[in-house]
Amino acid sequence: MTAITTTYTATVAVPTTAGAPPGYWKDQHGSLVPDAKVKDIDKLRHQVVTDLCIMAKASSAALGKFKLDAMQEVAALVSTSMEQYGVKSGGNKGNVTLVSFDGKFKLVRQMQDRIVFGEQLMAAKELIDECVQQWSEGANDNMLVLVNHAFQTDKEGKINTARVLGLRRLAIHDEAWQQAMQAIADSMQTASTKPYIRFYERNDTTGEYLPISLDVAAV
Repeated sequence: MTAITTTYTATVAVPTTAGAPPGYWKDQHGSLVPDAKVKDIDKLRHQVVTDLCIMAKASSAALGKFKLDAMQEVAALVSTSMEQYGVKSGGNKGNVTLVSFDGKFKLVRQMQDRIVFGEQLMAAKELIDECVQQWSEGANDNMLVLVNHAFQTDKEGKINTARVLGLRRLAIHDEAWQQAMQAIADSMQTASTKPYIRFYERNDTTGEYLPISLDVAAV
């Protein structure tokens, strides 16, 4: 098999930076540099980086279209399947796993909700603080650390959803605590839903489904 390689030339006759007049190159600061003052290696670097990034943008656009087409195909299949049972519903909701007839390929569609909290979360925090203060002093320190960690905000001032929801999994049957957990539940809102679609191929030896990577960094 003959290897295919791309050869870049270091000789660039005309400026290839956007917006520069003939005979000049525009640098990162917007300054114009005469062509004769630009080193050949800088021209070569510019050509390689520009060409590859343009190809990357085209590949990214193609992947975006592929994802949209794939989601539409899956939604159409789900709708068709549901119609066999007299159910009229859009097929673009919910998680679904589809496997080829021979079991060689599998795809998984997931709809991931982004949860945010309303003003009721402030009431929940107050109720939880009251619980911590009322319980035995031996448990106060541990619970206070747990609660403060759950309601700690990141650099953008956002609360970690997983940590707050983790409080609801604690088996505490105190009435005030349960009221606080209800306040958390009432404060939860779905801000948006992001669709994911992943593809897998079965390893004939192990029977394991291995992901088909669409991430250039992981290939």
